[in-house]
Amino acid sequence: MRYEKLEALLRVALDMRGSAEGISLDDIQRSYGISRRTAERMRDAIERVFPQMEQANPGEVPKRWRIRSGPIANLAGISSEELAALSTAAQIAKRDNIADLPARLETLAAKLKSLVRPEVARRIGPDLEALTEAEGIALRPGPRLTIPNALLEDLRHAILACRKIRLHYRARGTGKLSRQLVCPYGFLYGNRHYLVAYSPSEGISDYRLFALANIEKVEVQEAPFRRRKDFSLQGFAERSFGVFQEDPLDVVWRFTPQAAPDARQFLFHPSQIVEDEPDGSLVVRFRAGGALEMCWHLFTWGDQVKVVEPKRLRTLLGQEVRKSAQKLPG
Repeated sequence: MRYEKLEALLRVALDMRGSAEGISLDDIQRSYGISRRTAERMRDAIERVFPQMEQANPGEVPKRWRIRSGPIANLAGISSEELAALSTAAQIAKRDNIADLPARLETLAAKLKSLVRPEVARRIGPDLEALTEAEGIALRPGPRLTIPNALLEDLRHAILACRKIRLHYRARGTGKLSRQLVCPYGFLYGNRHYLVAYSPSEGISDYRLFALANIEKVEVQEAPFRRRKDFSLQGFAERSFGVFQEDPLDVVWRFTPQAAPDARQFLFHPSQIVEDEPDGSLVVRFRAGGALEMCWHLFTWGDQVKVVEPKRLRTLLGQEVRKSAQKLPG
């Protein structure tokens, strides 16, 4: 436990050294899941060890602290794309619950940030924040489609520069090629990878998903666009069970006592609420769209799960089961 406290103190100090804007007590509380008083003690302990710690925003609230100088040398050549890739890897490991890998990756990211000179940190900071936000994670196990690196580089450039793009997009169902002018916001990753973009076209004026594998060409425009501050990529992703966007449903699943131990280890949706039943079964409740993708996932549980609500999902699951049975040989 003592070593864990020491590690946490060092990580906070590295966060202070790696942030040009400084970090607040609220940031420390959120990052480490601790009380306000504990966060204050950590800040005071760091100040005793690093007397060069200073308030980054005098006269403002909330107060933010940083460590401007110290014995840590600068490491040249660290880019915002590399730091964002490391943050994305940590998010993937956290979503997949891979032991202590997320904490190690986050510590490594903090160490690398601490090696960047303050003037460089200020320059790459906005790009890092934009890239981290853009790299939305919505992963499911399964095969992955290969996307050309050049295509992703063009899209990332447009996202960072807030430039409109013209997509040469081939519809998966009809095979029809269209050219659409859109404002790119970020990515969602799953069995298929998608670009999230706002379409200003007449009759649409909404956010749309474009399968990356179906984008044949990207033309980055000179015309800029202004990102909407009320849009959250995380919030957009959480509206659905997977990536398909539709009106949300109030979902209730009941897992049998035999399947409950396994089901309890899953995070089916960020908004889920789980309830243990007296007979050992497990009830999972959440609100999301994506009924068809829910059915695909429920197939993997066989007869160990029952759809309690809504009736629409229960009916759709029955239809999909019958379709699958009809395709079986014999």
